[in-house]
Amino acid sequence: MKKSDRIVRYTDKELLAMQERGEDKSNWEEAAALTDDEIEAAIAGDPDEGDMVVDWSSATVELPQPKAVLNMRVDYEVLEYFRNQGKGYQTKINAVLRSYVDHRQQKEKN
Repeated sequence: MKKSDRIVRYTDKELLAMQERGEDKSNWEEAAALTDDEIEAAIAGDPDEGDMVVDWSSATVELPQPKAVLNMRVDYEVLEYFRNQGKGYQTKINAVLRSYVDHRQQKEKN
């Protein structure tokens, strides 16, 4: 069986309902009772985490650039096309514009 055949997706509401019915496989009381040393030992014993060392001393926080507020006119059909795609349509419009700008800038470099 391929790994992707075992992937199951649940919504947050479905997961909460499963927890309320006692269908989750997590023992939260046991997890909450673990000490920091026990947690570190469990991580060290996990083969997926083996030899993984993260150096947080050089980590930085990168805040995204704020969006500019824009009031512009677009064709009604164009706006409706994006609105009909549902929530996040303004983000999609921005992504299309970003793609265009990136393409043009790349072309100008060459």
